[in-house]
Amino acid sequence: MSIQLSVYLNIILRTLFMYALITVIFRIMGKREIGELSILDLVVFIMIGEMAVLAIEKHYLSIWDSILPMLLLMAIQVGLAFLSLKVSRFRKLMDGHPSIIIFQGKINEKEMRRQRYNFDDLMMQLREKEVWNLNEVEYALLEPNGKLSVLKKENAAKKPERAVPLIIDGEIQREGLKELGKTEDWLLAELKKTDIAEPGDVLFCSYSGGNLHIHEKERKRKSRPGANA
Repeated sequence: MSIQLSVYLNIILRTLFMYALITVIFRIMGKREIGELSILDLVVFIMIGEMAVLAIEKHYLSIWDSILPMLLLMAIQVGLAFLSLKVSRFRKLMDGHPSIIIFQGKINEKEMRRQRYNFDDLMMQLREKEVWNLNEVEYALLEPNGKLSVLKKENAAKKPERAVPLIIDGEIQREGLKELGKTEDWLLAELKKTDIAEPGDVLFCSYSGGNLHIHEKERKRKSRPGANA
């Protein structure tokens, strides 16, 4: 019984110590590590967390087996952060560049696919910026930390009508049609009025203010007569 109690006491003390140690490490790393996690930051945080768990679970091993690599990771991270502040090229190499998702009101299809960034992510992050209509956006940049920076068009309404998605990446959104009380035949007829033969040629289509707002896929835009290659 005394041996078992000693084991429990050891686990409790290790848990409290690791909690205090991780708090100190994260404080030393700086507030940026908490508020703006990059991919590298996230990897370091996960590794430190895993080491702390192992130190608690494997209470029969020396605690220094976990403390030493944790302190080493902290030193590396602080050193890289200092280097990033001093050398802009290194900072760009470590943090990456912002990705242009919307440019002059046009969706950058290639960049979305390259970043594996889908329309659900885009619409969710726009709503977080209190933007309910994609057609109100002039520029949208996906920052290296995953946040979306948005610049609205100059003529954007202060309280724009919510846009109802009807086509996303070539697929008809039947829920949107049902919400509007429209049919697929109506949508196809409206597309033909703009020389679009099928929904598969549409990257994104929404309905607001009594009008359809269509973003064609890049291959479709390039195939139009007079389009730039």
